[in-house]
Amino acid sequence: MIHLFVADDHAIVRSGLKQIFALAPDLTVIAEASNGAEVLDGLRTHAPDLLLLDMNMSGISGPDLITRIRAQRPLLPILVLSMHNEAQLANRALRAGANGYITKDCEPEVLLAGIRKVASGRGFIAPDMAEKMAFDASSPSSSLHARLSDRELEVFRLLVSGLGVNEIAEKICISNKTVSTHKVRLMEKLRVTSLAELVMYAVEHHLTG
Repeated sequence: MIHLFVADDHAIVRSGLKQIFALAPDLTVIAEASNGAEVLDGLRTHAPDLLLLDMNMSGISGPDLITRIRAQRPLLPILVLSMHNEAQLANRALRAGANGYITKDCEPEVLLAGIRKVASGRGFIAPDMAEKMAFDASSPSSSLHARLSDRELEVFRLLVSGLGVNEIAEKICISNKTVSTHKVRLMEKLRVTSLAELVMYAVEHHLTG
């Protein structure tokens, strides 16, 4: 039996995942979390065989959260389940310590295969994502957003999703002054001077959604 810890900030997503897992005789959910702090707290009291982790939750999340999980539980298999299908984001998650990366639009069979493979100690990348990553690796990287830090990229995505500085500060638990600093730096790196240009850049490089 594979004991799962499911971390996603949407209750309806967690519920849907549990319904899928209920049909698999070798899978059971033993813990849930809706944000990064709950993940870290939960890992102190539960011993899952695999953590199914959303990349974008309130507070600490993404590669930063994966790094903290690795410090706390070095050998825990981590499979990222994300709404984002960009190769750069998958690479950042893997570099931080994730064992696999899969997107939320995948078929249930792919998700189950990924869970079983990662729980067994191997890596897993969804086939369509693996193709994107291979193409990305074989092409010279000229994208300006490749220069962004993980936090800058997170702020960038939240800005183009329509959130303001104060809303972002509350969502990722940092000060609005820090968010403003990240905003200035990322706009300099992307060579844009307005939010409209920032959104246009995101659309042109398929970084929305």
